[in-house]
Amino acid sequence: MASKEEEVEVAGVDGDAPARQATTFAELGVCPELVAACEAMGWTAPTRIQAEAIPCALQGKDVVALAQTGSGKTAAFVLPILQALLEKPRPFFACVLSPKRELAIQIADQFRALGSAIGLVCSVLVGGVDRIQQAISLAKRPHIVVATPGRLLDHLMNTKGFGLDKMKYLVLDEADELLHVEFEKAVDDILKVIPKDRRTFLFSATMTKKVNKLKRACIRVPAKLEVASKYSTADLLSQKFYLVPANDKDCYLVHVLKMMLGSRIMVFVRTCDSADLLARVLRNLGFKAICIHGQMSQDKRLGALNRFKAKECNILACTDLASRGLDIQGVDLVINYDIPKNPKDYVHRVGRTARAGKSGCAVSLVNQYEVLWFKKIELLLGKEIIKCEVDESEIKTSKERISDAKRMALTSLKESGWRREMLDDEDEILNHIPCKRPRFSLKSLKRPRSSKRQRY
Repeated sequence: MASKEEEVEVAGVDGDAPARQATTFAELGVCPELVAACEAMGWTAPTRIQAEAIPCALQGKDVVALAQTGSGKTAAFVLPILQALLEKPRPFFACVLSPKRELAIQIADQFRALGSAIGLVCSVLVGGVDRIQQAISLAKRPHIVVATPGRLLDHLMNTKGFGLDKMKYLVLDEADELLHVEFEKAVDDILKVIPKDRRTFLFSATMTKKVNKLKRACIRVPAKLEVASKYSTADLLSQKFYLVPANDKDCYLVHVLKMMLGSRIMVFVRTCDSADLLARVLRNLGFKAICIHGQMSQDKRLGALNRFKAKECNILACTDLASRGLDIQGVDLVINYDIPKNPKDYVHRVGRTARAGKSGCAVSLVNQYEVLWFKKIELLLGKEIIKCEVDESEIKTSKERISDAKRMALTSLKESGWRREMLDDEDEILNHIPCKRPRFSLKSLKRPRSSKRQRY
């Protein structure tokens, strides 16, 4: 990438923007076979990101795109790849990298749905799944490989006969997270063994200044598309918060859940242990709740997601594992039970609702230890979030019942061999007081304390 381009952040489309957004996929240049596939999925008109990204991709340009969650980013790269594949079919035509296993599986499902009529073969390479079965699927020489970086690198190094030396398209979905230090080495190693003569697409709901890393990805004169402000939420998303005492947070949660009985709700917490505990507490209180987090096996994680999607359970207690990319239709409410330390995570969390032009609601429960974190979220969004008032005496009427439900949950967790270090903090857990954590200061925000608890 030229040095001049390195100074340019993702902002707008290269050249003049089209005067009118296309109203059909055919107007974008999508071939009849794929237009029919879109219609079969109920897509009659392209979203804004699709209208801007698809023509650029069909012209053979690299694409760097920023758009809100739920805006149809996946189809914006799937359709151009499938159209190019139709023109020159070959195995290992494209590779899509995703930071999360569930997102990779979801992307592969969309490839299969849109490519079913053209005989598309797609392999998914993610951790937590038998790699021998994955190697067998690679031996069938699929057209598309969707993978997490670590498992893809594992197969590139150890699976005989597998290589991406003739690959034509590389996609980095949730690109800003893939370019983080956590994935940096694996992504760099992958870039070393794939062709430089290829098309590269980077898509995300949030994009930070990582120009040097974009250069390493060999992006050449990309079309830079931005159909949302850098850290924006959906227009039809209603955002509110309660300022709550730490030891009454569960009471406020139950109050919100009772107001939204029958709704599909995602409740975000900070750690795997908290997700497990909260789901048990809510079940003890009569709610249909299930959890998903990074310590669960892949089969259990997919099982929990499928139960939630099938409406067998209407409350999903989850970590940030479920905050990015997952397209779960009909989520009415997102609750931030624990306020995220990174304000960008808030944008991804609340993006699980108000998707595809539908309305949704996000409620944050902010205790005295989380106020400065929440202020950073408002600063990132550039607006103040509405504060809700409620009669505290009414909230606390269920406190004793909730405490009993939590004790029952802790007892069942002890019997199942739950993590010892968490059980040692039982008093703090019962009162939702951060273990051995002082009140926040600006100094503690700059250097957050590390935690031994498993994140997502």
